[in-house]
Amino acid sequence: MNENWLFHLNRVREKLWVKPLFMCLLSIAAAFLATLADRPGVGEWLPPVSKESVETLLELVASTMLVIAMFSVGSMVSAYTSASSSATPRSFPLVVADDTSQNALSTFIGVFIFSVVALIALKNDFYEQAGVFALFVLTIFVFAIVILAFIRWVDSIARLGRLGNTIDKVEAATSAAFQQRLDMPYLGGQMATGAPPKGLPVIRQSIAYLQRIDMLKLQSLAEKFEVKVHVLSLPGTFCTPSRAVAVLEQTTQSESLSDECLKAIGECFVLADNRTFDQDPRFGVVVLCEIASRALSPAVNDPGTAIDVIGTLVRLFHQWVNCKQGTVLEVQYDRVVVPGLLEQDLFDDAFTGIARDGAGTVEVGIRLQKAFECLCALDYKPISEAAAFHSRLALARNELAMALPQDIEAVRSAARF
Repeated sequence: MNENWLFHLNRVREKLWVKPLFMCLLSIAAAFLATLADRPGVGEWLPPVSKESVETLLELVASTMLVIAMFSVGSMVSAYTSASSSATPRSFPLVVADDTSQNALSTFIGVFIFSVVALIALKNDFYEQAGVFALFVLTIFVFAIVILAFIRWVDSIARLGRLGNTIDKVEAATSAAFQQRLDMPYLGGQMATGAPPKGLPVIRQSIAYLQRIDMLKLQSLAEKFEVKVHVLSLPGTFCTPSRAVAVLEQTTQSESLSDECLKAIGECFVLADNRTFDQDPRFGVVVLCEIASRALSPAVNDPGTAIDVIGTLVRLFHQWVNCKQGTVLEVQYDRVVVPGLLEQDLFDDAFTGIARDGAGTVEVGIRLQKAFECLCALDYKPISEAAAFHSRLALARNELAMALPQDIEAVRSAARF
C-alpha cells in the first residue's frame, strides 16, 4: 500500500499546478482567518493599526508578487529547456519535481491571491479594529515568508537545469529505485526459478511501457480466483498485444477463468507512454548513459561529463553490491512469482552506449577500464563477470576506433587487470 501511495505521490509531484492550487486555497482561507480576532473586547487589548497602512502594504505585495511569479515561471521554463537539451528529455520529470522551485512558485502565487482577497475585504470594511491588527500581523508574516522563499529560490534556480544538477537528480532517483528493488528483489513476490509453466497468458492490448505492477491487488485477485501469477514482464518492458505480461497457473481443478478475471489481472500491470524511475532501476542507468552519450557527440564534445557519469555509475553499482549481499528475501505475495533483475542487463544499459560513443576518446576509454577494474574487484560474481565482459568489449571498440598506437596501448594497459 505504501508503494502504491508513493507511486501516485511522485506522479502528483510532477504536475506544476497542484502546489499552486493548494497555496491559493490556503491564502484565501488565511485572508478570512483574521476575522476570528473580531470578538467583543479583543480590540481593547490590541494597539490600533490604521487601515491605510495595511492597504498600502497589501497593494505593495499585490503589485510585486505577480511580477515575481511571472519571472519565476520564465526562469523555470528556461531551466527545464536547458535540462532537456543539455542532458536528456528523459530527465525532465525529475527537474519538474524540484521541490524548491515548486514551493517558491506556489508561495508567490499564493501570496498574490492573499493580498488581493485581503485588500478587497479591507476596502469593504470586512474587518473591525482587532481584525485589521490581525491582518497586519498576518501580512508581515506572509511578507517574511516571501523573502525567505525568494532567497532559497534564487540559490536553487542558479543550479536548476544545469548538467551537474541534473546528473545528481538522476543519480538520486536511480539510487532510490535500486534501494527499493534491493529491499524487495522480486517486488515482494516469490523468486522465479527456471522457465514459467504453461498456463493461460495475460495480454494487454495497449502498446506502451510497463510502468508498475500493483502487487497488492495482484495478490488479492490471485487468491480470489485461486491462481498463481507468473510475471513475465518487469517494469520498463515495452509491451505489445503479441507479448504476454504474465501466465496464470491454476492451483485447483476449478472452472476455466473468465474474461473478466483476465481483464482484472491485466489491469494490475499499469501501462503508459513513458517509463518512470519508481519500479524500474534500469531506466535510471539508461538515462545516465544517454547523458554521457550526448556529451560525447561531436556537437557537444564534452568527455568530462561522460567521465562524471562513469563515476556515478560506479557508485550505484557499489550500492547494489553492498546492499545485495545483506538482502534477506521476504515474501509478501506468495501467489505472485517474479523474475529477478539481471546484473548483465544493468551493465548493458549503463555502459554499452558510453563505450560505443567514446570508443575514439582515449581518456574515456581509460576511465571506463578503471571503472571496470573497480567493479571486478567487488566480491560479487555477477557484477565481476559483467564488468570483465564489458571491459573486453570496450577494449575491442577502442582498438577499432583509435588510430594512434600510443592511445591504443594506453587503453590496453588500463585493461590488463
